Amino acid sequence: MTAAGKTRSPHRRTAARAATAVAALTFSVATTACSVANSNHSDAASPDTLRIVLPQEPPSLEPCDGSLTATGVVVRSNITEPLIERNPTSGDLEPKLADTWQQTSPTQWTLNLHPGIRFSDGTPFEAADAAFSIDRTVNSDLSCDVDGYVFGDDAVTATAVDPSTVVVETQSPDPIMPMRLSFIEVVPRTTSMTDRTRKPIGTGPYKFDYWDAGQKLSVVRNDDYWGEEPEYSRAIYQWRSEGSVRASMVVNGEAELATSLGPEDGAGDLGVSYANNETTALRMHGSAAPLNDYRVREAIDLAINRAGIVKALFRGEGDPAAQLVGQSIIGYNDALQPTPYDPEQAAQLVAAAKADGVPVDRQIRLIARTGQFPKINETVEVIQHSLSEAGLSVKIEMMDTAGQLQYQVRPFPGGDTPTMVLIQHGNQAGDAQFTVDQYMRSDGYQSAFGTAAFDAEIDSAETQTGAARQDAFAKLLADEPGAVRQFAYIAHMNGVLAEAASVHYQPNSATGDEMRLAEMTHADPATNG
Repeated sequence: MTAAGKTRSPHRRTAARAATAVAALTFSVATTACSVANSNHSDAASPDTLRIVLPQEPPSLEPCDGSLTATGVVVRSNITEPLIERNPTSGDLEPKLADTWQQTSPTQWTLNLHPGIRFSDGTPFEAADAAFSIDRTVNSDLSCDVDGYVFGDDAVTATAVDPSTVVVETQSPDPIMPMRLSFIEVVPRTTSMTDRTRKPIGTGPYKFDYWDAGQKLSVVRNDDYWGEEPEYSRAIYQWRSEGSVRASMVVNGEAELATSLGPEDGAGDLGVSYANNETTALRMHGSAAPLNDYRVREAIDLAINRAGIVKALFRGEGDPAAQLVGQSIIGYNDALQPTPYDPEQAAQLVAAAKADGVPVDRQIRLIARTGQFPKINETVEVIQHSLSEAGLSVKIEMMDTAGQLQYQVRPFPGGDTPTMVLIQHGNQAGDAQFTVDQYMRSDGYQSAFGTAAFDAEIDSAETQTGAARQDAFAKLLADEPGAVRQFAYIAHMNGVLAEAASVHYQPNSATGDEMRLAEMTHADPATNG
């Protein structure tokens, strides 16, 4: 089977495709409510059932949207699996559905698949399914989130040369193709190429059971799983927007795990803190006044009290950020220091811009997503106040996932309305290319603007390998504020989850995006695992 790649200009995403992505996601939520709702299921406590409470309902269970946090935390490595898996602790790539992979020509990678694997519906997993999954994710009109996030618009061709061998070919050499493939969740070749699936079929340790839209969803153990059998026979996901409510559900025995908590949410001794690899930042749209003036963007950066936010709102769970990637990422620059908090200098820059005719009184929209991280409402209120003190007018707009997504990916609505978006980025791939391609290119999937010169610097860095690659991306991250200053970086975050004494689970940097049920085991309540 050959999965032909489309010919597309590198790194350019059309407005129609991105608009389709937003529309499809909204449609998915609506149709899920009609198609899989069933209120007759019980979530009664059972020693073999994990009850997990999330901050929000998944917008979909479509595997090719697995890089969306709310989708990936349920689907990835639970219902579906990738060909290659990244170890979140070491950063190493490890075999999953593929046993081996090697670069067999400058533009070609060959993967040998693990034998004897079946999908949860009983059909055998073969190279044709792997090739189809790559093609569906990268080359279809589904506008998969993984495509925009991981592949940009680079053309990829996947070919099944025999039942156990897949060849992946690109137009130009791609030294990190195995890392990209770790984001593609494999589905059967019978899956629709034109419609998002609401009941995914995969090779994972669990399979889809039911989804009571607006209430809960369930996965059950795949008894024919090819790997080691997980301990729990079922997992039931629920969602509550308030962190204190999620924490109390664990404390009161209504759930075994609760995610995305703040240190003040009341988990007590059941709270577990961990570095989650997420970075929060303000992304400024520089196409409209007053944000099209560099001095105003610099003033916004100087007006944010990062240390105060981390200390007072995050209770020390995090560190002030100087860049959009964390320490475990290739390209992280350990020489960078966070922008100093300097409200006086911020006010002076705004005043200077105003004296030159920049309309600094024009209202700026500050868009954030409800429940994206603990204390997000308070965070945007602090930022709004600081920017007001600097002489800017800012209006906060809190949105749900579907609403905020419209402002997260191109094409951005709002025309020439000055806009800032509070983002949270977690580079789980381990290489800064995944960050700069989508967030810093002038036409990046989640970038509001940039420059041709900075794009050229990105192009050069992406051809490098080894130490030269690290140095090139570290320089890029150091150059971004001077060259563009699209971002005001805020904090590298820590995560907090509540874990019942009956469960043993060690969270890691990937937990916020991919929470593997097979890693959860029964624990001795006397020792809390």
